[in-house]
Amino acid sequence: MYAITEKVSTIRIPPERLMDDYESIVETLAREQFEGKVDNEDNIIVLVLDVEPVGEGRIVHGDGAVYQDVKYRALVFKPQYQEVVTGTVCDVVKFGAFVRIGPIDGLLHISQIMDDHIDVDLTNQRLIGKETKRDLRIGDKVRVRVVTAKINERSPRESKIGLTMRQPALGKFEWIEEERKEEEEEKKGGKGK
Repeated sequence: MYAITEKVSTIRIPPERLMDDYESIVETLAREQFEGKVDNEDNIIVLVLDVEPVGEGRIVHGDGAVYQDVKYRALVFKPQYQEVVTGTVCDVVKFGAFVRIGPIDGLLHISQIMDDHIDVDLTNQRLIGKETKRDLRIGDKVRVRVVTAKINERSPRESKIGLTMRQPALGKFEWIEEERKEEEEEKKGGKGK
């Protein structure tokens, strides 16, 4: 999901910024240009670190700006298919819930929440199991599995990430703890017979 990679790219330094401290402006412009963008490997660049100019900058005729190659390290985020991640419910809608995983949100469709019919209570921003009475609300911490991941290069926040909680050891943390305790009780009960 998260990784640190090394990259080389080019930044444009406008003429009016050339009087500033060169090292400082190179770092500032590299962060402005790359952070929050998607690279050619569908990674979302979260943070740019250790920016170094490479060689001399080039001036393009008619532009006046300096084009400077830079080498930098980047903290990147890319959800992997079938990866288990932890997130926070950030929105409840009639067709499910959105879960914030890293810098983007994934959709937890209503059919992927639990093995129970679900009532939608948009007034109170929650989803409730009819039989289990378990509820999912904004702010709940959950463990989910990534089932689809399509990164939108132009607008990373609009990427399509599909999630599920309908597998063992997935779900709202309170549910996982309840299930673990039930399993322990069953094991204790089985030993005495």
